[in-house]
Amino acid sequence: MEQAPLVAPVLALVLWSLVIWAWMYATRIPAMQKAKIDPQDAARTRTLDLPPEIMWISDNYNHLMEQPTIFYATALAAQVAGQADGFAVGLAWGYVVLRIAHSLVQCTSNKVMVRFTIFSISTIVLAVLAVRTILAVT
Repeated sequence: MEQAPLVAPVLALVLWSLVIWAWMYATRIPAMQKAKIDPQDAARTRTLDLPPEIMWISDNYNHLMEQPTIFYATALAAQVAGQADGFAVGLAWGYVVLRIAHSLVQCTSNKVMVRFTIFSISTIVLAVLAVRTILAVT
């Protein structure tokens, strides 16, 4: 029997973030070399003159450093508070799957309305997990 079921989706999203990190550098470094961009010129990545599809991946990596931090705190708070029932675990895995879907859309086609829809649904899932947890501990 799993002792801390909310830890698995947290670690899954951490590992996914590392996959995007690797993808980012596997595409950015060759693109910079092809464009003959000095690495020091990448000190402010927003000024890089790289193809959009290269920048989509780094944009997504940045996104994975934003809202998911709230997910990590919420999921671990729910775990510590004894709220790691099947519904909470389902919400957590749902959030992770939605964030992976968001990444795949952003890193490949970058269809903004598709991304926005997935992001909105994932935010609602996160909000339900957070509200449910706060109601249980207050």
